[in-house]
Amino acid sequence: MLGLIVRFVVSAVVLMLVSFLLPGFATLSFWQALIAAVVIAILGYLVESLFGRKVSPQNRGLVGFLTAAVVIYVAQFLVPGMSVSLIGAALAAVVIGIVDLFIPTELR
Repeated sequence: MLGLIVRFVVSAVVLMLVSFLLPGFATLSFWQALIAAVVIAILGYLVESLFGRKVSPQNRGLVGFLTAAVVIYVAQFLVPGMSVSLIGAALAAVVIGIVDLFIPTELR
């Protein structure tokens, strides 16, 4: 359970960093970023359940990147205060992918 909490806190901090650095991504407070991290995780799980592991962002391919960008873009409709443009979602997917290389948010 502690690992799950750490994963969401790290994801929230990364989302806050991304919202601060990137254009097209509205600035998020910690609580909004935490809610966004949970929503993005749930949406990612649903997409992976429907389409299989081939669309998982962990595969780090083009399809995984596009899936991550779409999930981030759709999350804005479910998280109050979150506003993301298409380019902002694509840039966020790139930055989150790079950060995930160094600080994996998935417990292995």
